[in-house]
Amino acid sequence: MTIQPGIYEHYKGGRYRVIDTARHSETEEWMVLYQPLYGEQENGEQKLWVSPFDVFVKTVTQDGHDVPRFRFIGNE
Repeated sequence: MTIQPGIYEHYKGGRYRVIDTARHSETEEWMVLYQPLYGEQENGEQKLWVSPFDVFVKTVTQDGHDVPRFRFIGNE
């Protein structure tokens, strides 16, 4: 599974840099590796996070409309 690297916006706001996908070493579940572009920094750098691929790309209902949880907004 792949996802386009770049900047994504969460449906509630907040932007994230998607770096790549990776497999979980125990379950082999696909994960999305990303970096929040806001909030607390550690040693001058944003922390890296992972989310299950299926959760990252799913849609949610907002104001009666199905919208992507994370919407691609462009390359860096």
